[in-house]
Amino acid sequence: MDLTKIVTSILAFDETATARYVQIELDCGTDVMVILNDGLIAAMDEVGKRYTQGIFFVPEMLMAAEAMKEGMSVLRPHFGDTDWAPRGSVVIGTVKGDQHDIGKNLVATMLECAGFSVINLGKDVKAETFIEAAQKNAADLIAVSALLTVTLGSMKATVSKIAAEKNPPKVLVGGAPVTRAFADSIGADGYSIDATGAVAVARQLIEARQKQR
Repeated sequence: MDLTKIVTSILAFDETATARYVQIELDCGTDVMVILNDGLIAAMDEVGKRYTQGIFFVPEMLMAAEAMKEGMSVLRPHFGDTDWAPRGSVVIGTVKGDQHDIGKNLVATMLECAGFSVINLGKDVKAETFIEAAQKNAADLIAVSALLTVTLGSMKATVSKIAAEKNPPKVLVGGAPVTRAFADSIGADGYSIDATGAVAVARQLIEARQKQR
């Protein structure tokens, strides 16, 4: 078992090598969950650290995510042989009136790479759509993004409507004009300035949510 090769191939953005090393581990009888957690997810955790340190930037994060997904495509068919389940379910989208979704899509990708089930609603999403998707998918978390200052009111209204639901999911907010002070003022459960931080906060919020169930 040499999971460092999987990690190294993802950090080198080598999709072909990542898929090959995942298959080699499977052929050697390495446990599926070990490959997932100690290979693929561990690599993306390192990607997040390098982003925080200023070593990687958004393009590198996206290339690493593509390599990780290639490895997942090899691994996924074998999940039926285990009791594997996603770490939690996240509904994510950009608020009503906002057409920007590059940053939100990066967060969605990083959450998927961290082992979460992600329902990406896209952009210009109504509060009711967030709520309906969360209910349909038994979501633990709703992640709400805004890039335009003029849509902060829409974010506030969205968070308010989610909070009014019975036993609502946790709510994570972010985006260029969003600050921690604003997030606190509208009653959001969590806030992050970037995609790496969003994954860490999402883990904390989902763990707290699952303990409440």
